[in-house]
Amino acid sequence: MRGCMDRLRILPCLLLALASAGPSAAAHAAERKVLRYAFEIAETGFDPVEISDIYSRDVVRNIFDAPLHFAYLAAPGTIEPATADGMPEVSSDYKTFTIHIKKGIYFTADAAFGGKRRELTAADYVYSYKRIFDPHWNCPNYDIFETLGVVGMQALRDEALKSGHFDYDRTVEGLKTLDRYTFQIQLSTPAPRFLLNLADASVTGAVAREVVEKYGDGMMAHPVGTGPFRLVEWRRSSFIALERNSDYRTDIFHVTPDPSDAGAQKIARELDGRRLPLIDRVEISIIEESQPRWLSFLNGEADFLDIMPRDLANLALPNGKPAPNLVRKHIQIERVPQIDVTLFDYNMDSPVIGGYTPQKIALRRALNLGFDTPESIRTYYTFQALPAQSPLMPGEYGYDPKLRTENGLTSVARAKALLDQYGYMPRHGTRWRDNPDGSPLVIEIATEPDQRSRISDEIFQKSLDALDIRCRFKVAKWPDQMKAARAGNFMIWSLGWSVTQPDPTDILRIGYGPATGADNLSRFKLAAYDDLYVKQNQIPDGPERLLLLRQMTALLVAYAPMKFEAHRYVIDMAYPWVRYYRRWPFILGEFWRYVDIDPALKARTH
Repeated sequence: MRGCMDRLRILPCLLLALASAGPSAAAHAAERKVLRYAFEIAETGFDPVEISDIYSRDVVRNIFDAPLHFAYLAAPGTIEPATADGMPEVSSDYKTFTIHIKKGIYFTADAAFGGKRRELTAADYVYSYKRIFDPHWNCPNYDIFETLGVVGMQALRDEALKSGHFDYDRTVEGLKTLDRYTFQIQLSTPAPRFLLNLADASVTGAVAREVVEKYGDGMMAHPVGTGPFRLVEWRRSSFIALERNSDYRTDIFHVTPDPSDAGAQKIARELDGRRLPLIDRVEISIIEESQPRWLSFLNGEADFLDIMPRDLANLALPNGKPAPNLVRKHIQIERVPQIDVTLFDYNMDSPVIGGYTPQKIALRRALNLGFDTPESIRTYYTFQALPAQSPLMPGEYGYDPKLRTENGLTSVARAKALLDQYGYMPRHGTRWRDNPDGSPLVIEIATEPDQRSRISDEIFQKSLDALDIRCRFKVAKWPDQMKAARAGNFMIWSLGWSVTQPDPTDILRIGYGPATGADNLSRFKLAAYDDLYVKQNQIPDGPERLLLLRQMTALLVAYAPMKFEAHRYVIDMAYPWVRYYRRWPFILGEFWRYVDIDPALKARTH
């Protein structure tokens, strides 16, 4: 997908240069550069091995370093070295990966190192990846590496499950150091796209053993990394502050920009040769309600609006054009397709809607057919989304824009016919349907206590009312709902998935049996699907793999362990003093290091 696809961009008017700004220009230039914005959902913590939500991961990506990263402004999906000294060496059978680490990279000074900084070595990556296998941490990304078959690591994990002790000191053939700055990963199966996993610091960032041993189960509050920023303040679910890491490696920006994107080329020219990061501090508030978050931005309390509330799209962009108040403030506006999918997870272990019998499959299919997706696109997303046909997203390998499935269809008549056919009928003199055994059928939906969720809840309730199905709502904060979902304590919960790489293996884990309780929140377990998942992951891209991907998505549609709802557009906004920002594919929270703040322009504008 082109990074500029369907992009609406309004550039701010150019004001006077700093050189002509008068005696105060130098003072403004010396001011600290602070980027302020808000998350719409609260974080859970900052230990790479324990997190799965995008908000925590955005922060973690700026504290820790993976060996590789995606290149900002380059052709989407381009990866390049981060801490790695050149690109890794890959064997011809895609089973052995040798990574050399640059010398002179340091962890931030911390009490775990006696108050000093400590150099990053290959052993840190080996230790960090072993943590993924340690049962103590219950890593939500464990199944990625389990599926790949890191030689010897599963045996080490199995022993820990029996003994209660994970032996980090044992040398394992599949995950070992070759020298101080070189480590090697050996897999039992081919993995042609394995390097993509080494480009996400929120999963494969280096964590120091001394830090883990000092803080233990308090790691979520004590991230110590080698990345461009360090955590300096955290008020849980309220406020997060990070500052430039003074020990950060020399990181000079240089990239070959996407040749199809003139805007990316211009920014790349201006950034070329500059040392990253450009700003001194990032401050993040947690504002879950859309109206207060919007007003905070309009009032100048935030410099940047990450994903403008969709329910306010008509107010901010009437008839697709910026509102006059935004024009007067020279607000930069960018509308792009987000590489994501929203979905409803159905708990396959639920006695009400779970299971693999024809009756239970029919119930879930009826819920999918009966959900009013057009109304959701119209009122909840205010037309800033398109219906999803499968989990595959625009911008991912294998996405077919021409595909049409039952998942993307809304038909109350077909849904009712399914329910009638499989015995979900009223039996007690009311309009409400009962289960085939005569017990009451009541659907419980997990939701959050914010206004946006209430809009979605209303659509869901009206959709179920049209099917003559009773429902109730279980309200809790998003982090609490995530904990409950991972534990299997829910019936239906809706959430969105944003991918970190162009390969669909990541999103397809939502149906992979061994990922149950992690990415597979629906707890779907089907041997045929698992076999296809493993097989497609072991072969190069091409017609054979595309066929396997189609078969997998067909199984998800047929068994309906979830409802794929929509692929969203996002509208980002920034004041004119925020420079160099672009929402770039697979560059998520990492954008912090590339943006700049112009204090003099900010002062003059205010």
